[in-house]
Amino acid sequence: MLEVLRRIIQEVNGARNLDAALATMVRRIRKAMRTDVCSFYLFDPAIDRLVLMETIGLRAQAVGRVSLQVGEGLVGLVAKREEPLNLEDAQAHPQFRYFEATGEERYSSFLGVPIIHQRRMLGVLVVQQSEKRRFDEEDEAFLVTMAAQLAGVLAHALATGGLNRPSIPGGQARFTGVAASPGMAIGEAVVIAAPADLDSVPDLIPTDVEYEIARLKEAIGRVRDEIRAAGERLASRISAQELALFDVYQQMLGEAALSQEVEKRIREGQWAPGALADVVRRHVQYLERVDDNYLRERAADVRDLGRRVLAHLQEETPQTPEVYPESTILVGDEISVAMLGEVPRDKLAGLVSVRGSSTSHVAIVARAMGIPTVLGMVDLPLPRLGGNRVVLDGHRGRLFVHPSAELESHYQSLIDEERALMAVLEHEQDLPSRTPDGHDMPLMVNTGLAVDAVASLKSRIGGVGLYRTEVPFMITERFPGEQEQTRLYRDQLESFAPLPVVMRTLDIGGDKDLPYFPIEEANPFLGWRGIRVTLDHPEVLMVQLRAMLRASQGLDNLQVLLPMVTNVDEVDDALRLLDRAIVELGEEGVAVNRPKVGVMLEVPATLYQLDALASRVDFFSVGSNDLTQYLLAVDRNNPRVADLYDACHPAVLAAMARLGEDTRRLAMPTSVCGEMAGDPAGALLLMGMGFTTLSMNAPSLPRVRAAIRRVSLASARELVDDTLRLDSPRAVRQHLEARLGEWQLAHLLPPKD
Repeated sequence: MLEVLRRIIQEVNGARNLDAALATMVRRIRKAMRTDVCSFYLFDPAIDRLVLMETIGLRAQAVGRVSLQVGEGLVGLVAKREEPLNLEDAQAHPQFRYFEATGEERYSSFLGVPIIHQRRMLGVLVVQQSEKRRFDEEDEAFLVTMAAQLAGVLAHALATGGLNRPSIPGGQARFTGVAASPGMAIGEAVVIAAPADLDSVPDLIPTDVEYEIARLKEAIGRVRDEIRAAGERLASRISAQELALFDVYQQMLGEAALSQEVEKRIREGQWAPGALADVVRRHVQYLERVDDNYLRERAADVRDLGRRVLAHLQEETPQTPEVYPESTILVGDEISVAMLGEVPRDKLAGLVSVRGSSTSHVAIVARAMGIPTVLGMVDLPLPRLGGNRVVLDGHRGRLFVHPSAELESHYQSLIDEERALMAVLEHEQDLPSRTPDGHDMPLMVNTGLAVDAVASLKSRIGGVGLYRTEVPFMITERFPGEQEQTRLYRDQLESFAPLPVVMRTLDIGGDKDLPYFPIEEANPFLGWRGIRVTLDHPEVLMVQLRAMLRASQGLDNLQVLLPMVTNVDEVDDALRLLDRAIVELGEEGVAVNRPKVGVMLEVPATLYQLDALASRVDFFSVGSNDLTQYLLAVDRNNPRVADLYDACHPAVLAAMARLGEDTRRLAMPTSVCGEMAGDPAGALLLMGMGFTTLSMNAPSLPRVRAAIRRVSLASARELVDDTLRLDSPRAVRQHLEARLGEWQLAHLLPPKD
């Protein structure tokens, strides 16, 4: 049976489109299982019904006409229960429902299994037979396996239009994805198509090789001009670091990269479009196999550039609208940074993409620009979205198509309230972050990805609690040199002087990788990352430490933070390298003071080594995101388990509370720099636990400051005591919402449904 399954999967994958694949599948399953009928029912959420989409054995005229509600009939029962149903005499079952159009009265035996993708029920696969028989365990296992194989292919095909849903929704429909940039927007969906199809280019032998090379270079030149223009349009709205992402595109178009390799393929006997498609596909396939988020996103960049060059080779122009609506919600299978730059900023209200993650280039730029964004929306029916009225919820990762008047009115009021709230909070941003009973709770900012309005921030913060030094490493094609790094670090230190700037040493691995220094591991979050990498490569760490020290000369506001520390030996080794760097610079005539050094508490093991660590360093910084991930054994970037990642888990809160007690006992300055610190309710808990500083992304500062200025330290401590008695994340969230409501601070939390 395994060999039969393998052959069916091969045939399905080799079909010219999904409709053909489904036809192949039902016929091959019927033959393999020796049954009379095999049928596929597709769930259409727009009409909340299961529709017969393909069959072999039932009447062909029933396809597209017969439909059932979830829970109706045997097929509906399978969908409702989301488990197999195996019956010897289907008509004797109380849920049996007869449809005259199908002619299924001839069949007795019934086996149905649900098709489920990431907890979403997509449809039902059914086999039937005229004679009464109960399908055996092997039959049931075979059909369950086929349904599982079909689920992922079906989900993507529905999203990209490979299989149209049977109905055209006239009523409201809701789709969900990954929240990549917060905020809400109401507008018109504009579906942006890929400039050209790399998979449909035929192979042709060139008649004039030099002509093919010349038009390749001309096409690449045009794309370079397009990318440059898109970058210039965004130059005044994003920081130099986000703008550098456009340089990555230019580098990939350079002579030593794409052009040279495609030219070689042309000289081997392929015309320019075919050579380009071959090279791009090879790079994309390699990058998509790599188990690393950052490199997978580079595959999207390569594919986008390939499509753009191909469009010019085929003398086509990218399929973008000539005029954009006033409130454009840009929607696509895969939105690139370059596509984002083509839309006038005053008309761009939101972004939605079938592919992508929170670590993609477009997510980085969207957060920097404050554009609500939802990615990974795999169920989206792209071909039918254009021109529709939509509501985008970037807080929860939702898109509503054809929203009802009531829903649109509800979201418009939420948007109005959010704008009014930010205007009110703006008036107190230069006031101290001090509780009503006189406790000062310094707020610091995380930098490295977001746009940093330095001039306005300096009077509102206590410094930079986390500067992510890996960002300059991620947007170049090599390790930046000492002088390069010195300039970058000097800019940061001077901009915030005399406030302290905590610079984290290079933290790669896990969900952060470098294109020129790939780390391929089965379990990257448990592998070679953070201080483990840089201690193994002291030549990299020494250059970085020397650059930091040079940049701090005369300013003395540098603090160095060591990431992913597991034991004290790592700290000792890093401190020895730091001292050596100070000596080396002194010998070169560069006198620098030794900066304060801290360790990140993000590996649970460090929670049991605090005394030993405190004797070696000057401060602690809690990376609550990774600490939560490791305590719960959940990869927060994995959509299959992301729902289990929750900083409100009682175990996480108990660990944080114990950590707060221990750091107070040690009189060790300790900040928290994860997402928990940027949440108003989380910030109050952390203050009550005794942490001395909170560091967050700049957009979170107004809400957190407002909460601290309105809740006393005594009340925050009481909140901690009450919360630690609760035994589930849901109970914790409900309690926090209730208490903030009592304090008339519910408006500081993300809007509720």
